[in-house]
Amino acid sequence: MFAGAGLAGMFLSALLAATILPLGSEAVLLALLYADYPMLPLLIVATTGNVAGSWINYWIGRHWGRPGIKRFLKVTDDSLFRAEQRFRTWGRWSLCLAWVPVIGDPLTLIAGLIRVHPGWFLFLVTIGKAARYIAISLLA
Repeated sequence: MFAGAGLAGMFLSALLAATILPLGSEAVLLALLYADYPMLPLLIVATTGNVAGSWINYWIGRHWGRPGIKRFLKVTDDSLFRAEQRFRTWGRWSLCLAWVPVIGDPLTLIAGLIRVHPGWFLFLVTIGKAARYIAISLLA
C-alpha cells in the first residue's frame, strides 16, 4: 500500500512508524529500493518522516504532560516514573536509539515530558534514525 505511493508513501509510513502505532517502514524502504528508486532521496524522505513522527511523540510528552500520557497510553504512575528514571540514567544520548522497536517511542515521549532541549532532541533522533535507514539500505 505505502510502497505504491512512492516517496509520499515512504514519508507516511516512516512518520506513522515513529508514533505509537505498531507499524514499520523498513519494508517500504526495501520495496522502493528494489523498485530502483534512488537511495539518497529515499533516505532523506524516510529519515524526515521518521523524525517527524518522533517529534509528534515529543510534542505529546511536552504539552500533554503526565496526565495526558497516562490517559493516552493507559500507563500507571509507577511505570511512567520508572521510564523517566531510566531515561535520566542513560541521558539524552539514549535518543540515538529512538529507532529501536518497543523502547524508541516511549523514549521520545519521555524526552518531551522531561523537556529535553528541542535542538538536542532533533539532532540525536535524526542521527539514530538516519544511521538505521542507511544501514538497512546498504545491507539490501
